[in-house]
Amino acid sequence: MNILYFTLDDFDSLIHYRSINTDLLREFEKHGHKVYVISPSERKKRVQTRVIKEKEAVVLKLRIGNIQKTNIVKKGLNTLLIGSKLIRAIKKEWADVRFDLILYCTPPITFLSVVEYVKKRDDARTYLLLKDIFPQNAVDIGMLRKNGLLGFLYKFFRRQEKRLYAISDRIGCMSPANVEYVLKHNPEVRRRQAISFEQERKPVVEVCANSIEVVEKSVDDKTRKQIRKKYSIPLDKTIFVYGGNLGKPQGIPFLIECLRKCEDIENVYFLIVGDGTEYHLLYRYIKNEQPKNIRLMNHLPKDDYDTMVGACDVGLIFLDYRFTIPNFPSRLLSYMQAKLPILACTDPNTDIGNIIMGIDRIGNATHEPFGWWCESNNADSFYRQVKRICKNETLKVYGEQGLNYLKDNYTVEKAYRTIL
Repeated sequence: MNILYFTLDDFDSLIHYRSINTDLLREFEKHGHKVYVISPSERKKRVQTRVIKEKEAVVLKLRIGNIQKTNIVKKGLNTLLIGSKLIRAIKKEWADVRFDLILYCTPPITFLSVVEYVKKRDDARTYLLLKDIFPQNAVDIGMLRKNGLLGFLYKFFRRQEKRLYAISDRIGCMSPANVEYVLKHNPEVRRRQAISFEQERKPVVEVCANSIEVVEKSVDDKTRKQIRKKYSIPLDKTIFVYGGNLGKPQGIPFLIECLRKCEDIENVYFLIVGDGTEYHLLYRYIKNEQPKNIRLMNHLPKDDYDTMVGACDVGLIFLDYRFTIPNFPSRLLSYMQAKLPILACTDPNTDIGNIIMGIDRIGNATHEPFGWWCESNNADSFYRQVKRICKNETLKVYGEQGLNYLKDNYTVEKAYRTIL
């Protein structure tokens, strides 16, 4: 098959770049499919549009306007213009290529026009990898509103979202809670689901979880000591690591409240590696209050970061308590392949906590647990969990169970079979 994939991820190579999306595309390559990718390059990087050819893949690096670390007006306008730029690029570069399958992720939902164009031109099948539920996620954390001036934007994006669902032959969600949410809040999709089951016994909306090429990233005791020494991380404490985006979805003010609460725990140390719009809040807290059990780093090369995660003890996940949509952060996978147990501090609407604890929505055991969960509106609960974990002698057992669950559920081979 000829497969078209477009994304906001900025990468030059399917061979060398590691992410949940490129790992999946390489799986398609491995099975003999030809993969065509459009990956953007923002104007500020001063790189012209170009085509890169690799084995069974072709990567079109498309120059677009700036959408990261810019003001909201420029970001919104440039995001809206992406669709027309993609269509022009496809007409110019791949006018003679007929695509059998279109793969695309949210964000953004503004890929709609491209999907419509290629689906109509080539009679292609379409598969949406639903990685976030926008615009409701923006409403949840106060970035959009359903009424007033911002209400016009919300209604526009909501119409785009519904059209994107309508044009997608299949919608792959990150977890069962995401499937439930999409069906509950989109009656027209629920009706399609019922008809599809009646006629084909196949779902329109299904679980197609975040997936990776599983490479065990745990380290031995000797390497662990070397890494901790290199980054001045204590050898005699339980190290909780947070890696990834530090933005509004992560609820950084509450994370700071939790860190303050844990300043008196002698045998704990927090390592935070990331960047984002709320990074400055953490930086200011650490600079002003100088807690002795925290280190903040804003950047590390991916290989160095992966090795450092393996030298820690527990992975942290934070989500803002206001979310009504069931987020499912992909950083979970990097912790699991490093054999770290996980402490998730989230809203009650996501099912990531249930999966980590090995239970279903009503508390029945479903698999071996590989971590703990608490709600992200109670710093005392977080404090109690951290104290218990520091005394817990099953960290390595939980880490092994997490790696086993990863191999059974979050591999690119499983995602590939689901899509095919």
